[in-house]
Amino acid sequence: MRLDGKVALITGGASGIGFATVQKFVREGAKVMIADIDLARAEVAASEVAAGGFEGSVAAVAVDVSKFDEVEGAVARAVEVFGKLDVIFNNAGIAGGRPLLEHEPEKDYAPMIRVDQDGVYYGILAAGRQFKKQGGGGVIISTSSIYGEQAAELSFTYSAAKAAVISFTRSAAYELAEYGVRAVAITPGRVGTPIINQFSEELKATFAAEQLRNELTKPEEIANVVAFLASDDANAINGTVVSVDDGYSVFKQRLDLPQF
Repeated sequence: MRLDGKVALITGGASGIGFATVQKFVREGAKVMIADIDLARAEVAASEVAAGGFEGSVAAVAVDVSKFDEVEGAVARAVEVFGKLDVIFNNAGIAGGRPLLEHEPEKDYAPMIRVDQDGVYYGILAAGRQFKKQGGGGVIISTSSIYGEQAAELSFTYSAAKAAVISFTRSAAYELAEYGVRAVAITPGRVGTPIINQFSEELKATFAAEQLRNELTKPEEIANVVAFLASDDANAINGTVVSVDDGYSVFKQRLDLPQF
């Protein structure tokens, strides 16, 4: 088990990529603190994992990642329950958007920046301080997006926040290397999470067609990559972006080619 003996804090851990990663981590031997803004849902998720044979390996804590004191509190709670912290997965986020010229800044800019950008900054800062306090060592993994590296429809604010995650990751890797801390970002493409699954079958098919396998990526497939990055097997991966987009970023669309 690659994560045997490690303790992880996973934000947005009650659903989607976060919950799939919680399940993967405990199967790999880790103890996990599920941090989510919805405490009731996090507690249900923890109970479900524990009932699967992992009693004592998972707990839940409420966190609004847009508030630094709550992120700090979640880190402290993980240490209180499990004795230390080895990994933080800054995964909590919100999506949505509208055309730029229709923006109302307090509705269409500020909330997403507070969660998707500030929330990752707070996680990096709180975990980094805890890693240093423990004597060094630790892994910071943050969820960016394919949108963090390109322009896309209705994504002015979302893309900005996700681009910031990439920059945060590079800077954190640089500044925290002396403490033995690694920082990595992942850029998922179209993943079958509750955010996407709420859409029509037609729209989901369009999203799937943007990837090389012509299907939505499963949250479990992202979780497999995150577990690898959190493990000692990935010690040489630091300060970089790991694409988990099934080729979304390498082509525009499939064409019916003419006969030559």
